[in-house]
Amino acid sequence: MSENKTSPLLVIGAGIAGVTAALEAAEMGSEVVLVEESPSIGGRVLRINNYFPKLCPPSCGMEINTRRLERNPRIRVLTSSKITAAEKIGAGWKVTITTAPAYVTAACTACGDCEAACETTVPDPHNLGLCTVKAIRLPHLNAWPKRYVFDREAVGDAEAKRIAEACPVNAVDPSAVATSVTIEVGAVVVATGWRPYPIENLEELGGGRIDDVIANVHMERLASANGPTGGKILCPSSGQPPKRVAFVQCAGSRDVNHLNYCSGICCLASLKQATYVKEQLPEAEVTMYYIDRRTPGRNEDFLLKVAALDGVKLVKGKVGRIERNGGSVKLHVEDVENVRLIEAEADLVVLATGMVPNAVDDDLAIFTRKDDEGFVLDDLSSAVTVAGVARRPEDVAASVRDATGAAARAVIAAGGRS
Repeated sequence: MSENKTSPLLVIGAGIAGVTAALEAAEMGSEVVLVEESPSIGGRVLRINNYFPKLCPPSCGMEINTRRLERNPRIRVLTSSKITAAEKIGAGWKVTITTAPAYVTAACTACGDCEAACETTVPDPHNLGLCTVKAIRLPHLNAWPKRYVFDREAVGDAEAKRIAEACPVNAVDPSAVATSVTIEVGAVVVATGWRPYPIENLEELGGGRIDDVIANVHMERLASANGPTGGKILCPSSGQPPKRVAFVQCAGSRDVNHLNYCSGICCLASLKQATYVKEQLPEAEVTMYYIDRRTPGRNEDFLLKVAALDGVKLVKGKVGRIERNGGSVKLHVEDVENVRLIEAEADLVVLATGMVPNAVDDDLAIFTRKDDEGFVLDDLSSAVTVAGVARRPEDVAASVRDATGAAARAVIAAGGRS
């Protein structure tokens, strides 16, 4: 890519917010460069089993967006890429985009011959390390672009050569190197998304210490048909279906030792996941321990519906400690309504961990304004707008709405059409 005199808009991050912002800006007439660090677009949304409130698979909505991307010549999508330098120039920005080595080129037809020739396995990033995959493979079932990725550092030279020779279209290049390009852009949309609060930080709740204590993001993968268990909700320690499932709300959130804030969507996520359990395991007992139930507006109806299910119990209480107890897990709970301390047992515990902005650690010049928690703020004087969970914790629907507004603000900040 060479210097672009038309000063396109730059969108950083191709999750649901970034993809939406790019599409909306392009359909308003702007040229857009969409940069994504992962090898495919879609972000966290494509790791969700069903998203709220429709409780439908995210792949259908994302497929519509990828078709829009394919049809729109104004959008240039750069995957496996990140912004490595940024400098304010005039009304816009000069940015350097670095793309990881293209060990698998655009010539890939996703035929699978390379994967068949590969012997090395690695933890599966899409399934959050809950299973292993070949070192060369399609990132996941709904990956776009539909191109294989190669964890080259995990494979020796001799095996890498065999893998490359197995490709019928010579799309595997084990010796590829990173590339960089510098462009000028008229405005920036920050849509860098989020990551879950590390479960390992919650040692007192069994995080990283007890196999049958998992995070809410793990439950989404367990319930997904293309997840590590083929959609079966199973206890990691035994591989058996749980008879008792406990959801622990505000796990590390609203806590000065972890996250100060409420992520806003965790209550609804756990209620949704309770329906996963009851649909698949109707005899299972489900208990949700909460501080407050955050289900505003029409979502209150969903709360009441789930709470009325046989075998579902909502307890206002703070879980202070979780420990292994033989073949089960013991929870020590402050039962607030009955003013007592109780002990409860479960086979599987799901910690509702909060959303951490990916930008919290980023010190690029583009991130001109952040709040105390690391969420990015608009800076229209610097032609920077923010979309989705980069700005604040949100669900998918809110992120889409937010991204549409961010795109409009970016187009205006860039002076109208690029």
